[in-house]
Amino acid sequence: MPSPPPARRPPPPAVASVDPGLSLRHPALLLTAVAAAIGILLSVSFKISDPDIFQHLRVGRAIWESHSVPAQYLWTWPAYGTAEVLPSWLFRALLWPFWAVGGIRGLYAWRWLTTLAAFGMLWAVARRLGARGLIPLVVMVVCSLIYRQRSQARPETLVVVLMAAELLILETRRQGGRDHSLWIVGIAWIWANAHISYYLGLMMLALFWLDAGLASRRPVRAAAGAGRPPRTGRLGVVLLASAAVSFLNPFGWRALWQPFDFFLHLRHEALYQSVGELMPIDWDNNRVNGLLALMIGWPVLAAWHALRGRLDRVEAVLLIFFTTITLFGQRFLGFYATIAAPYAARDLGTLGAPRGVPFVWRLPAGARAALAILACGAVGLAEWRRPTYPLGVGFIPLWYPVAACDFMEAQGVGGRGFNDFDLAGYMLYRFWPRRDRLPFMDIHMTGTPADRYLYAWLHSREQAWWDLDRKYHFDYALVGRRVIKENPLLDFLDADSAYALVFADDVAALFVRRQGPLAPVARRFAYRELPAGGGRTAELQRRCSADSAFRGRLAAELGRALASSPRDAKARSLLANIALMDGRSGEARQHLLAALAVDPFTLRAHERLGLLDLEEGHPGEALREFREEARMNGALPGLDLRVGQAYRRLGDAGAARRWYQRELRRNPANPEARDSLARMTGGG
Repeated sequence: MPSPPPARRPPPPAVASVDPGLSLRHPALLLTAVAAAIGILLSVSFKISDPDIFQHLRVGRAIWESHSVPAQYLWTWPAYGTAEVLPSWLFRALLWPFWAVGGIRGLYAWRWLTTLAAFGMLWAVARRLGARGLIPLVVMVVCSLIYRQRSQARPETLVVVLMAAELLILETRRQGGRDHSLWIVGIAWIWANAHISYYLGLMMLALFWLDAGLASRRPVRAAAGAGRPPRTGRLGVVLLASAAVSFLNPFGWRALWQPFDFFLHLRHEALYQSVGELMPIDWDNNRVNGLLALMIGWPVLAAWHALRGRLDRVEAVLLIFFTTITLFGQRFLGFYATIAAPYAARDLGTLGAPRGVPFVWRLPAGARAALAILACGAVGLAEWRRPTYPLGVGFIPLWYPVAACDFMEAQGVGGRGFNDFDLAGYMLYRFWPRRDRLPFMDIHMTGTPADRYLYAWLHSREQAWWDLDRKYHFDYALVGRRVIKENPLLDFLDADSAYALVFADDVAALFVRRQGPLAPVARRFAYRELPAGGGRTAELQRRCSADSAFRGRLAAELGRALASSPRDAKARSLLANIALMDGRSGEARQHLLAALAVDPFTLRAHERLGLLDLEEGHPGEALREFREEARMNGALPGLDLRVGQAYRRLGDAGAARRWYQRELRRNPANPEARDSLARMTGGG
């Protein structure tokens, strides 16, 4: 027989709320909901820079073309044909049609649809919990600012929809609504086939089951005729069924073992410890998105309610669990924002108003809606303006080795290659199923423990490169070049006489072995003066200053680099320096502006433009350039000195003195700043 409908919990004592409830049909609520939806969509409408996305697409396409999930690993040449689990296969199969039909707009449609679906359900959860005013919509926008880091068409974008749906089902049941808990079995199956985080869904289900059991032991005295409390046994059955159905995936128990394997073994490996998303929270990257306020405010609000006799056991456990795992692994930020959204919204929206309700909550609903709409925009303004996540539809090209792969294809570069794992996704998208251009290591860092150990030290120990190359005798190496100062592997390969640099742009450098099948490519395309790494920067500057013939040869090779790729900011930056040495300030300015058009973060480009402005008698424009350099690249050594010089030219001696002093506080050994300040102090 079907279980009887669960009884509704008796309402708590009436308390004046700081956020009076509104009907879903109320115009003020609808207008605020539209504003919140726009804010949430804006949060996830920045350009894509996720290097994993093209492997997701390539695998998804392979699944559709073969009408099956590959049972063997086909994505790297060392692991080819082995019995590896294919992660997130269902997500990839679902994502591919969006790309196939709409291209980049299809990927954004995925982002927008999944985000709106998730936050729409989270808002519904908050209303189920009693927060029926306008504040929950502002909280949803805040949580979307935290979630945005994980919104780049990743498997988590599907998971947050599943998580929100399960939470809505469970909280609806717990609050006395209709019991749709059997639907969670289907959610569990999708989750287990879509992402390694499937255990979170089971954990949530177990928590609600335990809470229901505790509640049934101490039943709440209900009003007459309210019926019996909800049965706890049904959730237990659903939990068992959800765990069982999770085994219905192409890889069986091995897929379900993955999160435990990571916790017990993989997380202790040096390579995994070096991955940014597996590290603790980077607070510099979360300064303006509301994360700190939420991590402090949510537990304070929950404690406030608990002290007034309204402890929510489910919320308390979810708060502690998700806060803990997020603090130690920022890959959980999206899940933390998802879980926090409805409960923080409830806790804030149902606060009892203090004696003498604040004036703002006595305003008509329309006026309160106007304030809430302004709040939806105000809370996100700083985060939406961050240059790290530029708003727009498209890819950030500096993350994808398009031109390097063009060169490989045009010149027949193939064989047993080495690659940085974050370049593997695009390599697979371009070249799979060709065996001679498969990556050495893919986005999942697939490989033996010994290979992962050596890879982990490649960017700091030259011996690790020698050992790995001795083991595999690579034909070529494709190494990332977005950041060259912190990538010694480029310097190791520059110094390795067995390899020749044949291609370099802002994304990647391609080295080929001088002996063997790629020897003709090495002879024809080897750079002789231009290095890939940053270890020879000082040597280049010295030789350029002392030898005009060397400057000419280097400029010619940089010109070739410009012709080989539109991602040429680094080459143009060097050409600008050469032009400055030769006194061609107009040409230097052109190169710097072109470099910034390619990479807005080109190091010290704005500073050099500011120095040119100072030389040309435009201190106001110079000051704007120096400030833009600081906005894009932070407080670089010497930059405060330049700001002070601009103020001195503007005639503001006080501001100039303050900036000279600021430079000396940061860099006490800067003689130019010390001399500039001394001249001002001495009246010079």
